Amino acid sequence: MKPCAAVDGGRATPHTRGVESGAGAVRDRDLRVVAGAICLSALGDGIALIALGLRAKDLGGGDMGAGLAIAGIFICLWAPVVVLSGYVGLLVDRVETRGLLVAVSAAQAAVALALALVGSLWLLLVLAVLLGTGIAIAQAAEFALVPLVGGTRTLQATNGMVETARALGFAVGPVCGSILVVLGGTAAAMSVDAASFVVVGAAGLSLAVRRRPESRLHGERRRARDGISFLFEDRIVGLMVIVVFVSLLFMSASIPADLVYVQDVLGVKDIGIGVVLSAWTIGMLVGSNVVARRVSLGGLATAALVGVVVQGLGKFLAPFWLVFGFMLAMYAIGGLGHGVKNVTSRTLIHTRVAPDRHGRAFAAWNGVRNAAELAALAAGGLLVGVLGARETLWLAGGLSALAGAVGLSILAGWRSRMPEPEPEVGTIGSP
Repeated sequence: MKPCAAVDGGRATPHTRGVESGAGAVRDRDLRVVAGAICLSALGDGIALIALGLRAKDLGGGDMGAGLAIAGIFICLWAPVVVLSGYVGLLVDRVETRGLLVAVSAAQAAVALALALVGSLWLLLVLAVLLGTGIAIAQAAEFALVPLVGGTRTLQATNGMVETARALGFAVGPVCGSILVVLGGTAAAMSVDAASFVVVGAAGLSLAVRRRPESRLHGERRRARDGISFLFEDRIVGLMVIVVFVSLLFMSASIPADLVYVQDVLGVKDIGIGVVLSAWTIGMLVGSNVVARRVSLGGLATAALVGVVVQGLGKFLAPFWLVFGFMLAMYAIGGLGHGVKNVTSRTLIHTRVAPDRHGRAFAAWNGVRNAAELAALAAGGLLVGVLGARETLWLAGGLSALAGAVGLSILAGWRSRMPEPEPEVGTIGSP
């Protein structure tokens, strides 16, 4: 029998003793706290990305130096999620998760304050690596906590709430970062980012739930590569991971094309790209909260792959009619698919990977996604230069949708030969 991480909540345990009869309410409150912390974390990450990018540009010197400095900041912030994913997962599954989140938040606050004062490009990059390492640990810890704080909600609804919080934070963060830099420079922006980490740490301290590591089975070896292995032990999860990775290689390559297409092809200057990104975000919120929560546990894999198809089609169809309003409509639909994919893919991992493995599994999942996005962003600029913005959107969106369609075909073939039983767990709030 496989060990499972201790789920403290809904049972008489040291940290919930005295609130046994209200355990569901306690966990509902914990979910709101976790969702708020995730929103604030995403907002702080957006602030840091803009503030540090602009600071790197100033410290980089000329055009070439500035470009390399900005690229260096992005790599330093995102690479730890990829490179350290195996070790991050081991840490999250080896240490009590709430306490780890609090400790990492305190360390990130200290690093953010240092970044507010730094005047050297090389020191900026080194500290950015430390901040990125903290982001990698915090994200895996937050995702591992999600099943424990659902209260009376289904796992789909819980992940929908979490995804909404992340999307709102990511949408507002860059805007806040830009405003803070204009008003007070990098120091002001990074000081606010540091304050956000302090609030996240305080939120962690207020949680009643704990996720305690289980003792190893006799002879069990825990390795950095375990997270990837866990994702592929289940063929349904493995198929989803492959499809999402391939789709992200193309979808993320379209990001540089969005700005060029809006401004140079459609001729919509100034706030045009902001309106487009807002349309995508609104679609994500609808997909996360309205659509994904209605997917049955047995339909998670199908919904995740359909989300990949819809997300890709949104970008693929937009350039066929050179009208800004049509692009907004297609991007709202694409965002809806994006929201459904994010919620159902995460819920699929939660339901098909043992709870004591969630830290390693989600660290690996974050690593896979970020690896695809880093590679795609590098290729995206080249594609726009060689093919053009319109053609890049066709290529990226079309191939992403094709990846999802191939995945759906494979899944249908598997289920026609041997139907998958639907998981018996309907909610995560019951003990």
